[in-house]
Amino acid sequence: FSVGYSAVALNHVIDFKEKKQEIVKPVSPSELFPSLPIVQGTSKRIKVLTRLTLIVSDPSHCNLLRSTSANIRLYDIIAVFPKTEKLFHIACTTLDVDLVCINVTEKLPFYFRRPPVNMAIDRGIYFELLYTPAIKDSTMRRYTISNAISLMQICKGKNIVISSAAERPLELRGPYDVANLGLLFGLSESEAKAAVSTNCRATMLHGETRKSACGVVYTVKKPRKVEEEETTLPACKKAKTQA
Repeated sequence: FSVGYSAVALNHVIDFKEKKQEIVKPVSPSELFPSLPIVQGTSKRIKVLTRLTLIVSDPSHCNLLRSTSANIRLYDIIAVFPKTEKLFHIACTTLDVDLVCINVTEKLPFYFRRPPVNMAIDRGIYFELLYTPAIKDSTMRRYTISNAISLMQICKGKNIVISSAAERPLELRGPYDVANLGLLFGLSESEAKAAVSTNCRATMLHGETRKSACGVVYTVKKPRKVEEEETTLPACKKAKTQA
């Protein structure tokens, strides 16, 4: 993939304000692409994920996420776009989702508060900022930066994901360009890099945990020094080792 990404997500958006909105099964990537492109600089093919984004403007819309819908479980990533402060609080504290989307196209109708944001971080939920509106329109760029900085003041740069929501190839930017945009959003250099790399991977793993209903654990064995091994061995084993 020439832009530099190794994974992308196909987003299916549902706005409950529109009538007859149903959660359908995700479209298989094999139905859209006869063969997946090779990631630039590697021999691996790009990974295509499925994502469901629910735009909620009423507390009753959250009931669908609380239900055990078979089609919801088929998506790799579940995102929710809350339109009010009450719904933002519900999304951060109770909903079983992977991403909470932040509005970047208009002024926020509420202020971010520390308790729900900290609760979301503790639960492993990430906050998503879109960069495409910021490169398309000067007014939306101002809202994007303003809303992002308001969020950074509360979350301190933790659990941020920057994505495109691009509908055309020309709206895509490479990961290094996106990380530079993160600096305008109030992120540090390391936080901006994480927002397009490790945080995205953590979101994918959170989705796997949600689907498996148990957990996903990656362990790494840390080598110990000889001195550490000697201090941790019982006295009888020390004597045998020294003999």
